[in-house]
Amino acid sequence: MGSGCHPAHSPLTARPTPELGRTSAGGLRHPWTPSRSVRVRHVAFGSRVADKTEPSGDHTTGEGAMVSDTTGQQTSQEPPPQPGGPGHDHRPGGPSGPGGPGHGHRPGGGILMGRPFGVPIYVGPSWFLIAALITWLFGRQLADVLPDLGYTRYLIAFSFAVAFYGSVLIHELAHTLVALRYRLGVRRIQLQFFGGVSEIEKEAETPGREFWLAFVGPLLSLAIGGICWLLTGLVRFDTVPGVLLAGLTVANLVVAVFNLLPGLPLDGGRMLRAVVWGVTGRPMTGTVAAAWSGRVLALVVLFGLPLWGNAQHGSRPGTGESLLNTSLAAVLAVVIWSGAGTAVRNARLKEALPRLGVRDLTRRAVQVTADTPLGEALRRAREAQAGAVVISDGHGDPIALVKEAAVLQVPEHRRPWVAAGALARTLEPGLRLAVDLDGEQLLAALRTTPASEYLVVNPDGGVYGVLAVADVERRLSAVLSRH
Repeated sequence: MGSGCHPAHSPLTARPTPELGRTSAGGLRHPWTPSRSVRVRHVAFGSRVADKTEPSGDHTTGEGAMVSDTTGQQTSQEPPPQPGGPGHDHRPGGPSGPGGPGHGHRPGGGILMGRPFGVPIYVGPSWFLIAALITWLFGRQLADVLPDLGYTRYLIAFSFAVAFYGSVLIHELAHTLVALRYRLGVRRIQLQFFGGVSEIEKEAETPGREFWLAFVGPLLSLAIGGICWLLTGLVRFDTVPGVLLAGLTVANLVVAVFNLLPGLPLDGGRMLRAVVWGVTGRPMTGTVAAAWSGRVLALVVLFGLPLWGNAQHGSRPGTGESLLNTSLAAVLAVVIWSGAGTAVRNARLKEALPRLGVRDLTRRAVQVTADTPLGEALRRAREAQAGAVVISDGHGDPIALVKEAAVLQVPEHRRPWVAAGALARTLEPGLRLAVDLDGEQLLAALRTTPASEYLVVNPDGGVYGVLAVADVERRLSAVLSRH
């Protein structure tokens, strides 16, 4: 009892075995191979915006392999993700893309500090590392400016670290408020080592909105720096308030200027992308231009930042301060380079989404009753050149799907004695997909009800075949590997 007609290029027709394929050595090939995870990060020291666009490698062997969601922009998606334009890790994901099949909302990954405007704010574990580093460096500088403080200077330095990240949070809230105003959705804000991350679910619909979404963060940082500078006129510099205000002035101006640099995944890179998008009418052209600019920027940071730091402080190569400058520059350069590359991959993925259709990915299926021996069910599938088995009731109506992962766990010699129905998952409403689903609608359907296989039905309700999430992941991964 085979399924409905399938195109000649269906992936099922080329499979000679009922299992899903064999390796060159003749052994079974496990179908649930992790796909590439993609996340777009809009990064800056003090600011990051991230869309999730990511088909991911979140897999289960029994009830289902899942792909993390992908934003309609850019994000991952959390591979494949958050597909989208260069997302704001502002994590589209990617590519962070409306969604990849999979989990949906991921855990926060840190200490929950509150939910302003309904958006959760988390402090990641890595924040404590940078807070300790800032406390140490700023505390050493306080010893020169206010030598009478003693070890109290480190408490003041820690207060500066907290105040500085408070201004980073305001920077991220600016991105968040604009995203909410444009109805793009914001999953969370996270403060971590290199600043903040605002995970925005969707891509801006126009280059103008994209520009303002990116620009508002540096604008707020400039405003905070200006306010702190004005307040320094009310206090003496050689006092604790004067030193803190001067430090916050410089820190916020540095954050603003750095974020305005024209390269993804920084705010300036998103602004450049918006300008090129507006001029050419093609968001992909803007993404490529801003990504290459980001790669050049990464190289400038890698080699230029240590030289500038050493020149400013008179540090010689090989000293502790020189090594610290070099290490921070290397980490920052890697983050920028990686974010730029991820932005391009996510944009490519988003371009490919409209061509991701259920009809082309569906496997041919055979229908058997629950008490049919597994060996017999696989024999019928082999004869029909099918890649899936559907359990039907006595009237021929489908009631369950045999899980491929479970089949692969049954030794060959046991298959004649195991009923096919014992390895099946009952068909829930969310496990039935229309044959004409494609693109973001398909990914959203898979994300709503995570599973390893789905029954694909014709408009009249008849069985068309079975869609395996592993095939969706492989198709998305293939798109990424070509670019």
